[in-house]
Amino acid sequence: MAFEDLREFISLLEKRDQLKRIRAEVDTDLEIAEITDRVSKQCGPALLFENVRGHSIPVLINALGSRERMLMALGVSDYAEIAERITELTDVKSPQGLIEKIKMVPRLAHLGRMFPKIVKDGPCKERVLKEGEFSLLDFPIIKCWPEDGGRYITMPLVFTKNPATGKRNCGMYRMQVYDEKTTGMHWQIHKHGAQHFRNLRRSGGGRLDVGVAIGADPVTVFSAIMPLPEDLDEMMIAGFLREKPVEMVKCETVDVEVPANAEIVLEGYVDTEELRTEGPFGDHTGYYSLEDEFPVFHVTCITHRKKPIYQTIIVGKPPQEDCWMGEAIERIYLPLMQRQFPEVVDYHMPFAGVFHNLMIVAIRKDYPGHARKIMNGIWSLPQAMFTKCIVVVDQDTNVRDMNEVTWRVLNNIDPERDIQFVLGPVDQLDHSARLPNFGSKMGIDGTRKWKSEGFDRAWPRELKMSEEVKRRIDQLWPKLGL
Repeated sequence: MAFEDLREFISLLEKRDQLKRIRAEVDTDLEIAEITDRVSKQCGPALLFENVRGHSIPVLINALGSRERMLMALGVSDYAEIAERITELTDVKSPQGLIEKIKMVPRLAHLGRMFPKIVKDGPCKERVLKEGEFSLLDFPIIKCWPEDGGRYITMPLVFTKNPATGKRNCGMYRMQVYDEKTTGMHWQIHKHGAQHFRNLRRSGGGRLDVGVAIGADPVTVFSAIMPLPEDLDEMMIAGFLREKPVEMVKCETVDVEVPANAEIVLEGYVDTEELRTEGPFGDHTGYYSLEDEFPVFHVTCITHRKKPIYQTIIVGKPPQEDCWMGEAIERIYLPLMQRQFPEVVDYHMPFAGVFHNLMIVAIRKDYPGHARKIMNGIWSLPQAMFTKCIVVVDQDTNVRDMNEVTWRVLNNIDPERDIQFVLGPVDQLDHSARLPNFGSKMGIDGTRKWKSEGFDRAWPRELKMSEEVKRRIDQLWPKLGL
């Protein structure tokens, strides 16, 4: 099921008792954030605040804040359904003979639905506000944490075009509101939006057109955080996941397209010669990210629906809404990881590791040093290169059972022999790194050691009860009263 817009998703959430309408008056200054944080920690519902002090626009938050709601958003009952489609897509071989070519036709037609569709108009243009007719302060933009630098747009779909290729990118970068018509643009140094900014600066500088959509169908929103290669259009991936093209409409004042069914669109530009202090901001690490210099986004036009809904998110100590979005990415990307590294059986990024801090990988170990090959391979991937700690275990380890992982790894390692350190790029939000964006990473080989890896002692046998005894006790169990 492909949702046409955010409203269809809200209707389904309500129908399935996954949304709570809040009619009590609340403030954008910390109150919405505190309520949402409590609800997130209890794995509670999506929240629609209908009575926001000083504003007529309702606020939607925590819409994707559970596994159930993420699956609803993606229109599947299990992430394996998407993984199977990805496996089928990446398993394409050159057809041999007429029959195989004919069989390819439906698949090619299906793939054709991935590509975005340009339309002349859309609901996001029901109201068009030009220079002098708008103020960002009219929108219920929230302040999340007490020491934040101000109010932040936290769930924007930020659209730019690569000046070198003209290809579109969509990312999700927080935007600190400075005044009625300017914000910060916190695209971290490794993000594609920042690359477009640098490309323009290198070619002589000037203004980079930017379109920002707020509130769209859930798959389109989710696609903005997908870790994709540069110049691979997130809207095409959204079309693949939705099994229906994303309708895009051209902005009024800039050369950028945005989702036609968005609730709110901010149009404008950043100038390569203009930076401004942004932050601090209470981040998904559970700490405040520090002040730094970032581009300034100048709004030239705002368009929106007649009665828009403002969608936002709060991040902080897990679990939060972004954790469930990250889990979906983890599950969807497994077949792509296995395509690159067939020996990978499974992998897991625990919520407490805030995704870039810890990855546990189970492999079919085939040769000496295999675990280290996997560590280095993962550190070579575009977004996985930020992973601070990679723990590699044997294929019979359940990577989601932290007790089992801890038990096996700590029993299997000689620290001096099995831990390696490398230097390289780190996440810009990593406050513990020795320098901004640069630091060390650790790999732990938690697999059983082989003689060919220099382990000459006998590896002990794992404790296991006799299967015959297990069967006898299974029969006796009902009589034990336990």
